[in-house]
Amino acid sequence: MIALQTRDLCKNFIVKRKSAGLSGSFKSLLRPEWEEKLAVRDINLTVEAGEMVAFLGPNGAGKSTTIKMLTGILHPTSGEAKVLGYTPWLERTKLAYKIGAVFGQKSQLWYHLPPIDSFDLISRIYELKRNDYLTRREDLIERFELGPYLHTPVRKLSLGERMRCEIAASFLHRPRLLFLDEPTIGLDVVVKQRIRELIRELNRNDGTTVFLTSHDAGDMEELCNRAVVIHHGGILLDTPVERLRREVMNRKTLTLTLPEGNAVFDLPQVAGMEIASVEGRRVKLTVDLKTTGIETVLSALIGRLRFDDVTVEDPPMEEIIKYIYGMQRGIAP
Repeated sequence: MIALQTRDLCKNFIVKRKSAGLSGSFKSLLRPEWEEKLAVRDINLTVEAGEMVAFLGPNGAGKSTTIKMLTGILHPTSGEAKVLGYTPWLERTKLAYKIGAVFGQKSQLWYHLPPIDSFDLISRIYELKRNDYLTRREDLIERFELGPYLHTPVRKLSLGERMRCEIAASFLHRPRLLFLDEPTIGLDVVVKQRIRELIRELNRNDGTTVFLTSHDAGDMEELCNRAVVIHHGGILLDTPVERLRREVMNRKTLTLTLPEGNAVFDLPQVAGMEIASVEGRRVKLTVDLKTTGIETVLSALIGRLRFDDVTVEDPPMEEIIKYIYGMQRGIAP
């Protein structure tokens, strides 16, 4: 069954043209000139029910604009879309009962109310039967471990606590399709991992389709089995995450904090490991996973020198997109 399908979906915005210099700014104020800006172009996409799809791209690529069209917030300039059988911008009210949305930088919870009150309000908005709602609420409270702060105003919650409440709220009405726009932005590693586990569990148990955008490569790797990369408003690549991991995401970054007196030249020579930068006591290394494993590098480092701290990170999403863009002819399916 198809959960989401688009055909030649496009969105243009009319924006004021900027003029250079003081005289140009004065002229544009009196007689503004307008130009058309292409935000999304010819998006052709099909997502099956139950899939977990990562929709990736750098800032300004058109990710959020696409999601806003798919949820009915924006009308497209041209093209077609069906989400759970509805045309989003024409049947937005009907569609709203079937989908959920979590925006990492925007809250659906009432700022001055505790989450439990927001849950009750949401249940009435979605016209949930009282007994069904209470059963669902208690299940989500237990799964998301929300008990300790259910009665604390949202404004007093930490970001991680609030995001767990946000995602739980989006699942109250049992959506068949969940849009997640940067759901782990600004969260620490432990909270990110917990939220990923909960999303996986709810997808597995309820069969919910997940459409995710994120700048965190870890979200894509741990949650999704398919990645769609968008660049300059159009789809650049649509491929299984496993293939993307094997052919593109084959490097890790290690950052070492050395104690005073240790020199960079004390680092052991390991195949596939290179020094990327040195800033005081901080040394950044890149590791080619096709040549060697992280465990091998860490074992060599521990056996050779002391360090105060070490972190292992994926390359930033912008770097991944840049790499894909440069090699699209070679790896595109």
